[in-house]
Amino acid sequence: MTNNLYELIETSFRTIALQAGDVIMEVYGRPDFETRSKADDSPVTEADEAADVLIRAELVKLFPDIPIVTEELSESHSIKADRFIIVDPLDGTKEFVKRRGDFTVNIALVENGQPVRGVVYAPAKNRLFYTLADGSSVEEAAPFTATSGKQTALKVSTPDNDALLVVASKSHRDAATDDYINRYVVKDAKSAGSSLKFCLVASGEADFYPRLGRTMEWDTAAGHAVVVGAGGQVLRFDDHTPLTYGKPEYENPFFLVVAPGVTLR
Repeated sequence: MTNNLYELIETSFRTIALQAGDVIMEVYGRPDFETRSKADDSPVTEADEAADVLIRAELVKLFPDIPIVTEELSESHSIKADRFIIVDPLDGTKEFVKRRGDFTVNIALVENGQPVRGVVYAPAKNRLFYTLADGSSVEEAAPFTATSGKQTALKVSTPDNDALLVVASKSHRDAATDDYINRYVVKDAKSAGSSLKFCLVASGEADFYPRLGRTMEWDTAAGHAVVVGAGGQVLRFDDHTPLTYGKPEYENPFFLVVAPGVTLR
């Protein structure tokens, strides 16, 4: 049953993410769209809400027995289960509003506290990353059709601790993050929005992504699965143990996304 589930996850997560991306890009292409602030002052747009409705409807049809946790449905935030699907229909809403393109659709399957399968789709960037049924990660080349196209296996870098490639948040970069990065010998540092930062580590385009700021599990689960499927690690900042899921309120501690071989400081 599990193998069949993972095969269905691979094809359906990909298809649903692409469909949600179409909905998002339709809104993104308008001269104006509705934006409002949620209770925590974070922005939400009609694209977030439309993508959420589509994703939930498709997932409920395909996986009626698996609970779904989604950012935009607050009632789902009290779900507790050993296996659940977790969704951020539009990760990087600030990037979306500023029309910077660094936003993604995130869908992941969590089992026993770990994201085991996931998809990250950046529709404005034409980049699609996901785990296969066997748990390995790939990037699929555009254009994206009904059936999967050319896939490139993802593999994290072999880092050089005397010349590290670092990626950090575009909208949430702060002095604490810069101070931490300055502990390392950095060859190049780049900024990116949303869960694309995970995917840059998974693809070997960066060795290391430190996050010293508030995130939620729906922000990170899909990218986490992609990184692990490429041979990387996602660790808590405080004790360097694996980041787990299903925590109270689905809130993450600070964390580090690394290619094995980075000497953590």
